[in-house]
Amino acid sequence: MIVPRTTRAQIMAKLNAKVAAHEPIFIASAGAGLVAKLLEKAGVDCINTFSGARLRSNGMGTMSMMWPILDSNQQTLDYTEQDIMPAITGDAFVCACINANDPLRDMRTVLERLKSMGVMSVSNIGPSISYVDKGTTIYNVLTKSGITFDNEVEMLALAKEMDMVTVALAFDMDDSVQVVQEARPDIFCFHAGTTQGGMTGYDSGETIAETAQRTEAVCVALRKIEPTTILVGHGAAMETPEDVQYMLNNTSCNGFWTGSSTERLPIERAVLAAAEEFRELKFPPPAGDQS
Repeated sequence: MIVPRTTRAQIMAKLNAKVAAHEPIFIASAGAGLVAKLLEKAGVDCINTFSGARLRSNGMGTMSMMWPILDSNQQTLDYTEQDIMPAITGDAFVCACINANDPLRDMRTVLERLKSMGVMSVSNIGPSISYVDKGTTIYNVLTKSGITFDNEVEMLALAKEMDMVTVALAFDMDDSVQVVQEARPDIFCFHAGTTQGGMTGYDSGETIAETAQRTEAVCVALRKIEPTTILVGHGAAMETPEDVQYMLNNTSCNGFWTGSSTERLPIERAVLAAAEEFRELKFPPPAGDQS
């Protein structure tokens, strides 16, 4: 097995060509090799890996990665190398979402390992402190302990210096502005919140119109800072293709990022339906049985 390799220049050339042609950029998460293979066959531009996607493939909610029950970076490094990279042909590039606040790892070493396995893109959502609501006790305790968004910004800036494609992500306006101003990422994703629907989705009650409105407010602000950054939306009410089409129609995003929508939800529906159909199978009545 020789895993296909690509370069930052090749990735950016493909992405910029799609933006110029007014074609949506499509990023999707994969927690397993089969999902990655199918996503690539469907034509996604980027497959992202992170501990939340792996946990989601095991039936947990994405946010279970926020609880320190495992080494998030080790999970991402191992399954990206062992499950994802051998499963794809190289038509899509892989973006590993890592934990820049890992107190036991030097981020330069983590980035070098990713490059050595053929991963030329990185994001800060593995997990991100931006997930946590500001002003809460847990947020204050974490930041006091040195778990900060600044560390994520610095990791993204370092990755770009190391000739990797950077995909920044944030949950609110302040973090969005900071990461684009200071890290100048190639791609920025505004995360509107955990995707609704299915067994482990979270429905905040927000409509797709409200998700689009919040996303567009961030897009407008970021275009003034760095017009060349590719902007994508993700999460909250973006559950179906119709929802994403609404986002494309009503925001200035260059594309979208799917997680549960192209992984957890389709698997839940398809496997459940198939298993239920098999469960209904019966033996034929015994010979001579008139009942």
